[in-house]
Amino acid sequence: MTGHDHSHSHHDHDPDDRWKHDGVRVIPGNQLDKNVPSTAGMDRAAAINFARVGAQKLWAGTVSIKPDAKTGAHHHGHLESVIYVVKGKARMRWGESLQFTAEAGPGDFIFVPPYVPHQEINASRDEVLECVLVRSDGEAVAINLDIEPVEKPETVLWIDPVHRDPNEKK
Repeated sequence: MTGHDHSHSHHDHDPDDRWKHDGVRVIPGNQLDKNVPSTAGMDRAAAINFARVGAQKLWAGTVSIKPDAKTGAHHHGHLESVIYVVKGKARMRWGESLQFTAEAGPGDFIFVPPYVPHQEINASRDEVLECVLVRSDGEAVAINLDIEPVEKPETVLWIDPVHRDPNEKK
């Protein structure tokens, strides 16, 4: 008989091997998949998704947003999104006319509920905005919206005494 022996071998019953390849996975930061949909001025990279690790219920990766860059108005359908700001200053606008705004800096988390029209903006003119992005499904859902944004959005301050009014001059 040639080829692979398909009879039960020792490793099929070895508890140490059970999770060896289907257990915890470490994805090195320099091995992210940059072959994902991106937006002008933004570079996304996937770390965790179905194709890479078999994730069924979430997507995680990074996004770098060039200075002064912003997305158009969009939402992510039924997905929940979490953005963690690593470096730089993020400005989020949301609402039917993008009439609300808030800013987040390094160490801050942003939660975007399903179907909320929003826009991500790098609030800095000279610093790259670097974020970690997590979505509640492995599929990439982004629905672009034709929204006429209000000129002066209403500022919604984070409920946190550490964060200053984003309109306040330094």
